[in-house]
Amino acid sequence: MGRPGGAPFKLNPMHGLLRYTLDLFEPLARVDVAQVAPEMIVPIGPKAPHQAGQPLSQAIAPAVFLHPRANRELRLGDAKVAYVFERAKRRTIGFVVNPEGLVVRAPRWTPIHEVEAALHEKASWITRKLGEVRERQVRQENVRIEWRDGACFPYLGGTVVLVLDPSHAFAKVGAQLEAQNALPPNRLHVALSHSATPDQIRDSVQAWLMRQAKAHFIQRLEHFAPLLQVQWKRLSLSNASTRWGSAKSDGSIRLNWRLMHYPPSVIDYVVAHELSHLRVMDHSARFWQTVESVVPDYALLRTQLKDDAIPKW
Repeated sequence: MGRPGGAPFKLNPMHGLLRYTLDLFEPLARVDVAQVAPEMIVPIGPKAPHQAGQPLSQAIAPAVFLHPRANRELRLGDAKVAYVFERAKRRTIGFVVNPEGLVVRAPRWTPIHEVEAALHEKASWITRKLGEVRERQVRQENVRIEWRDGACFPYLGGTVVLVLDPSHAFAKVGAQLEAQNALPPNRLHVALSHSATPDQIRDSVQAWLMRQAKAHFIQRLEHFAPLLQVQWKRLSLSNASTRWGSAKSDGSIRLNWRLMHYPPSVIDYVVAHELSHLRVMDHSARFWQTVESVVPDYALLRTQLKDDAIPKW
């Protein structure tokens, strides 16, 4: 899915061809956050009360964003940012904000002072995104699932309660959701004993959720493909840490099974987004017009996908 960029940074005449891009992490994922090391949050201790005549910038402790593998540090606005700096075979300076922190990649011939100038130019964007990622991690921690009998997790915009049921008398293998006409919240009966470990419970629920995801995604692909006048060839479930979905020109579609935590309308946006790439393989104005033709409120749903925190697995 798309990543927003920024305006070109003005470099000295010797490097007139150099531009930089801004790559935004969209947990999503997204979202296999369990495979991504958490951002190291440095606690800020209390400071002495503000004294008359003391600059406000000295009285307020700066925000600190420390990547666990940081090899450079810079003061960006009111924040201290320790980031990973890498040289790469590329023609642009790239900024990537992910759950670990900031990663900066630059061409081998780009002087450090020009890299830092680019960082200062986009300091507000970088610190804002770092702050958003940190806030999202806090929200994810607050909704972390405790894998036990009676645990809850979001499912298609509602809530499902886990019930450990060792009877194994299910029509479906492993787990079965109560009839949809039951009073909310729905209950997911899992064929495990009450002595099952958290890992066993989690794995059983994940297997069930992936089966539901495949069936739901296929139904929505079949709904939107004719409307967009495209044909998809193959669906695979993704466990990616930074993408909710992807599409290839050969008709292959990948969708993250964790999307099943979201309401159906949000899932529809992602499905339509990826199918639209079978017509327009970029994020141009024509692409977004294509998405809008089948999901008129895509902008609102896209914001919800970014802002809502789903549980960590």
